[in-house]
Amino acid sequence: MTRLKNLKRSSKKEIASLFDRWNTSLKSGDPDQVVKNYAKNSILLATLANKPRLTVAQKKSYFKFFLANKPAGKINSRKIEVGYDTAVDAGVYTFTFAKTKASIFFVKLFNFIRGVFPIVSKIFL
Repeated sequence: MTRLKNLKRSSKKEIASLFDRWNTSLKSGDPDQVVKNYAKNSILLATLANKPRLTVAQKKSYFKFFLANKPAGKINSRKIEVGYDTAVDAGVYTFTFAKTKASIFFVKLFNFIRGVFPIVSKIFL
């Protein structure tokens, strides 16, 4: 039980705000700002890529490409589960690309762990 005292239980509101932070970083157009949302050892299974992005450099390279079309995300539906030092934000959302005017519908899963909740994995299906 002593170990549980050191763990943080987040609120669903706190976890929901992390999508807003991530989406704001997309709108910045700066890959470095987007990558700051990810834990150093995270995995990105990206929307428009056919391989996992494991390193900071790989994530930055992907977002440089992705941000060129000026994406903005909108949540269609979601379910947030919180635990001690962990959280999952899973749902469906749409990206709209300002440059091409295209919209793409996605299923997403964000996993967060510890402290400030950087993304530890993100999966688009």
